[in-house]
Amino acid sequence: MVESRQEPGREANGLVLQGIKIYKSFPSGGGELEVLKGLDIFVSKGEIIAVVGESGVGKSTLLHILGGLEEPTRGRVIVDSIGLNGMSEEETARLRNEKIGFVFQFHHLLADFTAIENVMMPAMIHGMDYEVARSKTERLLDEVGLRDRGHHRPSQLSGGEQQRVAVVRALINDPALVLADEPSGNLDPKNSRILHDMIFELRDKKGTAFVIATHNLELAVKADRICRLIDGKLVDDGGE
Repeated sequence: MVESRQEPGREANGLVLQGIKIYKSFPSGGGELEVLKGLDIFVSKGEIIAVVGESGVGKSTLLHILGGLEEPTRGRVIVDSIGLNGMSEEETARLRNEKIGFVFQFHHLLADFTAIENVMMPAMIHGMDYEVARSKTERLLDEVGLRDRGHHRPSQLSGGEQQRVAVVRALINDPALVLADEPSGNLDPKNSRILHDMIFELRDKKGTAFVIATHNLELAVKADRICRLIDGKLVDDGGE
């Protein structure tokens, strides 16, 4: 389990994610390119937030920082009451496994493993009993319409099916938060709608919060809130 580094106030406000005054700079031409400029983001339990903006403005960088894959230049990240700042690599990896699910534009499924095995992997790393993990995986795959596809390898699945497996993998450890980077960016309109509907249905069932970076306006307008990344900061456009 992740060692508690509890931050105050989470119980009162129901927040599962707090990004506070986040700055991120990269070396550029002998100077520094500032991508994120004191950005704030707060996400409540079960909330779906769409992060939109032009290509290259830093949406993926923001998700990587919120998920502990990159460190901010300055600022604080708190996930499910646990502060990421100052954690060792091992502690951060354990927190990601326990508290955060990731879904990327490219599914990143392991080619030599079946859908069931791909989904089970984070659960086994977490120390879940094999039979419990397998039963939970089969139940989740059934929920997303993949009951009969569990023994297929990624190459035997369609793009939409692969991405649904990736979402189930992100949910196997019951994370408080899922970070999704252009999850439907590689899908045709029909499969995009299937994936989007699935995300909202799973949120309603499990109360998982999602932060989704997307160019897909159909997905964005369904979110509880739309946050536009402009000049290194988030501007809340509201929701439907």
